[in-house]
Amino acid sequence: MTARLFGCARSDMAARPAKQSFNEAIEAAVQAAITRALPALRRAIDSAVAARVHAKAPAAPRRIARRNVAVPRAGAITRWVADHRARRVPTFVIEATGLDTKKRIVARYGENAAFAKGKPLPHVKLAQAPAEPTKAERVVKARPPIVRKAGAPK
Repeated sequence: MTARLFGCARSDMAARPAKQSFNEAIEAAVQAAITRALPALRRAIDSAVAARVHAKAPAAPRRIARRNVAVPRAGAITRWVADHRARRVPTFVIEATGLDTKKRIVARYGENAAFAKGKPLPHVKLAQAPAEPTKAERVVKARPPIVRKAGAPK
């Protein structure tokens, strides 16, 4: 009826019965719009899927990013020096000495002791006798802990 008032007759609109509720009119208009738009939507979706499949086909599969994975070293460690820059103790030094920390190795063999795989161990550092403390040196002795009972007067 409105189309006739404004002078434009739409032939694609379905004929409506004279008695129609407001909800039915909206439903009919939405249905007509969906019917007109559906072929265009199908074509757009089909072309997007085809483009995506075509773009992915030649690409190599992606590698999963790895974190905190140890990288194998280029070669085996054959020489190690127990200096201030040393980080970890190689297994051949642990097996040869029986000591597993740099601190213990330095205590026994001394600073800058060099270990080579397949060679004899370096000489053991001679134990130095503690020198008598002079008057200028301060001698500190550990005190036993103070044990207090709960509820005892201070």
